[in-house]
Amino acid sequence: MGRFRKSGKKGAPAISTASLPDIVFMLLFFFMISTSFRQQDKLVQVKLPEATENVKLERKDLTSYIYVGSPVPSKQAKYGTDSRIQLNDSFQTVDGIRDFIASERETLNEADRAQMVVAIKADENVRMGIITEIKQELRRCSALQIMYVARPKVHRRD
Repeated sequence: MGRFRKSGKKGAPAISTASLPDIVFMLLFFFMISTSFRQQDKLVQVKLPEATENVKLERKDLTSYIYVGSPVPSKQAKYGTDSRIQLNDSFQTVDGIRDFIASERETLNEADRAQMVVAIKADENVRMGIITEIKQELRRCSALQIMYVARPKVHRRD
């Protein structure tokens, strides 16, 4: 029998990186699916009025929402059926808007504070007096860029 000789020193085998992209994409999908974005709990019922014109927001991250409507059925025993103002996740009065705007401005960069937009999502049956009070308080807070959110107008073909 012959002898087989190994010539030279043998190094460590190379690590295969063929499955590395699969692992990276698997981790990416895991984090995309498991990450939840912060959403406000709806405490008021809002049936938006029909829009007469549409304006697209350039940056939604600069928008703060004020919801106005009657409380959801689970909250009506405690708060009644009169229209309420929802700021973030709680009911507030018109006087609470000042603190709300101040806290929303604090979350923005210095350069973006002038571009902050306040969007009012009000039920179509809300009294105009509440909306007027909200607008007056927003003027006192120097939040002058106000939008009213409405549902898109449906075009019918006859």
